[in-house]
Amino acid sequence: MSCFAGLTASAPVASGLADRGKGRGRVYANITETVGNTPCVKISEEICPKGRTIYAKLEYFNPLSSVKDRLACAIIEDAEKKGQLKPGDTVIEATSGNTGIAVAMLCAQRGYKCVITMAEPFSIERRKLMRFMGAKVIITPKAGKATGGFAKAKELAEKNGWFLCRQFENEANAEFHYKTTGQEILNDFEGMKLDYYVLGYGTGGTFAGAGKAIKEKRPDVKICLGEPADAPLVASGTKTERNADGSATGSHPAFKPHPIQGWTPDFIPQIAEKGILDTGYDEFVPIPGQAAIDMSQALAKTQGIFTGISGGASMYAAVEMAKKAPEGSVLVAMLADTGERYLSTPLFASISADMNEEELAISKSTPNFQL
Repeated sequence: MSCFAGLTASAPVASGLADRGKGRGRVYANITETVGNTPCVKISEEICPKGRTIYAKLEYFNPLSSVKDRLACAIIEDAEKKGQLKPGDTVIEATSGNTGIAVAMLCAQRGYKCVITMAEPFSIERRKLMRFMGAKVIITPKAGKATGGFAKAKELAEKNGWFLCRQFENEANAEFHYKTTGQEILNDFEGMKLDYYVLGYGTGGTFAGAGKAIKEKRPDVKICLGEPADAPLVASGTKTERNADGSATGSHPAFKPHPIQGWTPDFIPQIAEKGILDTGYDEFVPIPGQAAIDMSQALAKTQGIFTGISGGASMYAAVEMAKKAPEGSVLVAMLADTGERYLSTPLFASISADMNEEELAISKSTPNFQL
């Protein structure tokens, strides 16, 4: 019997509004100190299957609105400790957007120059955000996929002597999640029932690091890994071929383009592979792209939770897992970023900037100030 068998799914008795107005009891020396300590929020039965409890860990509470703020802190702080960065240096990384935005934040705060490579299919607003933060953004051809963007970043780093973040191989990534994300979940659910930890993988840092931390302290918690149905890289059982530095030699044969930006590049990252080997996962959920989009929209309209397509994917996986989990099960799902990163993507394709017929009728129901 689990030592947590007698614990309940309910949070400790306290008003959810009791700490309003208290502040944080401290001030911050710079923006990077605000990274982490994101909240876990309960999902209502409009989405959560009856008899189960789902919480969403909302990573868009980070200062630049995504889980990748943690990764940027991890890599830059680690490089500084090792003497790999000095004032005025240039940092370069390839990204689907959120990592680049987070790295641009760290570079702006620290005074480093920042160059980002990104494949052309990713959303326009991500390019603009990085440039707004002072980064130079180099767009690579769609045909090259993610591996092309990373090859370009490596090429530029080698030519110019720039610091390459190597988010997919850099072990500081997973270690930061072990020390922060995983510990936050353990602390937030201390004295409470927790049965499943649900997430997908981009670099694999959250999966490998937080998953390891949770499994060490609460081994009965099952890790549920999600993956795009259109890109079943892990599900295929085929390994990614690697260069000596751990980077992928090319695209994985099971990869096909999918709309879940930030998840599952066209290779299995080395960090994710190590996480699978070292910690593993207990459950697996393939996620159709449209289902992820639909769930993101449902979270906004029924919960007031504004997350991107990857957040919708995580919640879809949590709901599917909850459907087959024993009654009384408690799940926590990682919601990686904000919906504002997706205004030019299929997530907002059905959302018009102009008034629809219902809105026009409301406008015309009173006589004044009509367009």
